[in-house]
Amino acid sequence: MKNHKYQKGAYMSVARITTVTFKSQEAADIAAGSYVNNSPTDFPEAEQLLGIKGGDNTLIAVTLYADNEAMERATASRKKVLDSNQEVVSVETQVGTVEINHIN
Repeated sequence: MKNHKYQKGAYMSVARITTVTFKSQEAADIAAGSYVNNSPTDFPEAEQLLGIKGGDNTLIAVTLYADNEAMERATASRKKVLDSNQEVVSVETQVGTVEINHIN
């Protein structure tokens, strides 16, 4: 049996899932490139960063943090990144605890 980093009752990370819809595919492509290049620096406390192209003009960012405090410290950078893009149509956010983070 494999050892798992996360087990029931053990410490769990916090995930923030952000779905951003842009005015166009071109705007989404530009934002995706910027996220790839800048997110490790913009969010240094993130344990894990995932950037997903959800559709022609939709990007989904999944960011894992050690705890709520680390996530909250990243909020100013997140706001700056989102507010700087005039092509954003909408932003939807969900936050929750990570129940499993399995990596082969």
